[in-house]
Amino acid sequence: MSTETTAVTSPFAAAPVRTLDILGVKKAIPHRYPFLLIDKISVIEEDKRCIGTKMVTANEHFFEGHFPGQPVMPGVLIIESMAQTACAMLLSKGGFENKIAFFMGIDEAKFRAPVTPGCVLKHHIEILRLGRAGKFRGESYVDGKMTAEATMTFALVDKIQA
Repeated sequence: MSTETTAVTSPFAAAPVRTLDILGVKKAIPHRYPFLLIDKISVIEEDKRCIGTKMVTANEHFFEGHFPGQPVMPGVLIIESMAQTACAMLLSKGGFENKIAFFMGIDEAKFRAPVTPGCVLKHHIEILRLGRAGKFRGESYVDGKMTAEATMTFALVDKIQA
């Protein structure tokens, strides 16, 4: 019997194939302050995996009322930040300039730990299905500890031309 162990490597540990800074994120999705909830995206595998980063600061507008004296990022905004990460990765590629992504459903959402001012939130996103309607799995981490997870569906639709 061998005593060797095999290290398991996360598919999110690979070097990114491309990175979106805040300008790239803003080019890909229409969200703006105060509802732009992602700062940077590292694409690990095109159309498949990425890591989104959100720097959670004490100046976030939602901390004013959630909760005074003990600020916690609302769970629904963590989920929204995951969704923005997935959609920005997909829409930042060529061929999607006239598309927008709409949230269609959330399954199996769980919140495991609070996210507070000063946290760096990392979303690990894996696309499970891609087409006019898609599905992805998201897990959010702070300092390596999972804070939230969910599976979500979305639809890619044509932008309304002004």
